[in-house]
Amino acid sequence: MSDSDQRETSRTLNPKYDDRGLLSAVVLDLATKDVLMVAFMNAEALEATLESGEAHFYSRSRDTLWKKGETSGNILKVDEIQVDCDQDAFVLHCSPVGPTCHTGARSCFYRVVEGRTLQPVKT
Repeated sequence: MSDSDQRETSRTLNPKYDDRGLLSAVVLDLATKDVLMVAFMNAEALEATLESGEAHFYSRSRDTLWKKGETSGNILKVDEIQVDCDQDAFVLHCSPVGPTCHTGARSCFYRVVEGRTLQPVKT
């Protein structure tokens, strides 16, 4: 059985990181199912998340591990992690403590594209 087949049929967590050692992580609000943010995780971020129950990610721009809310206090409590079929993307179902976006917005997705302009999401 190939490594790909193993990932798709096994009950073993065996993440498939890209050539930079990263995979995509989509964060959803547990209560509303709204998309709160999209980030990247490496093996260290995944391990820290699994150990602590709070979301950790890898910053590509700073080239370092970071815990969401480490300085702001706006952490993401991870309730469940779903993995896609080939284990190269995760969905984190989280209970946010405060706003998720560094701008202070509840979600990083607070604008919609209308033509070629950005407009606030209607609430």
